[in-house]
Amino acid sequence: MTAAASPALLHQVGERALTWLDEHREHFRLTDDDRATSGSVIERLKPIGELAINMRVLSREGVAGSRQRDRSLRLLDFTWRELLDGGNVLADLQREEPLSPVPLEIYATFFELGHRHPGVEDAVALARRTASWRALEMVPNRRLGVLNAERKLGLVPSGDFDLAVERTWLGQLPEPWTVQFHIAYDLTHTVFHLTNWGEAPDRIPPAIADYLTRYLPAWTEDWADLGHWDLLGELLVVDACLPRPALDAQMWQRYADAQSGDGAMPVCGGMPDGNAAEVFDQVHHPTLVAAFASAMATSRALSADAAV
Repeated sequence: MTAAASPALLHQVGERALTWLDEHREHFRLTDDDRATSGSVIERLKPIGELAINMRVLSREGVAGSRQRDRSLRLLDFTWRELLDGGNVLADLQREEPLSPVPLEIYATFFELGHRHPGVEDAVALARRTASWRALEMVPNRRLGVLNAERKLGLVPSGDFDLAVERTWLGQLPEPWTVQFHIAYDLTHTVFHLTNWGEAPDRIPPAIADYLTRYLPAWTEDWADLGHWDLLGELLVVDACLPRPALDAQMWQRYADAQSGDGAMPVCGGMPDGNAAEVFDQVHHPTLVAAFASAMATSRALSADAAV
């Protein structure tokens, strides 16, 4: 039996991360240089999409109080109206890069919230009628991301979801000592897409849940010893999705201790040096992950307390 981290500690990590993200939200904006080529837009849309997904998680879980929920909803509104120009940025990109899954995946998050943009939906429908949409080569966990986005939009899936899960690294339950850097991120994102970013943890097949419960403590110990806080945060989200927790309060304490005083979370080691824009580019992802991990773990902790 593992000792759980206190809800107060879990909440504090997320509150500080969300405060930093809100105070630095202008750095998410696309610049004129970004808009010059579709490739640059795709690259710069990645953090915008991550912001949307993570704020959606915070607003969905609703465990951190009305102030944090309101702040997450304001950031979602800012993302849709200002960063994405009410969806026009996604529609333009889908027309320019019809086989890119990026606009589809980002749009699916806002579709869940009730936003609609006919231009995005028409461009996606056109691309999905092609054989190329199904033939497009991508790693298995990325295919899961596309299938999950289609599911959120209520579209007929372009592939078999269960088969896509089986083809992932995690779905094959390989030797646990092969969890290297890029494999670890493939593993975490398989869980994210499988559960719709933690919304439906019961979608994790029992064999995969048992496998993760058995080996997650050793993996997190290794990455914590290396001070890789970005990956550790993602693994903490995985733990919050399991039927029973595999990690104890000490792991969360190590993670919380790595957070900077202003709420940002470094990728690895300590906070980087540089101007505000340079630092933002390096730490926005682990800080988003900190908010995500906090929301999921707090939700789980409060649910466990209520069940006692």
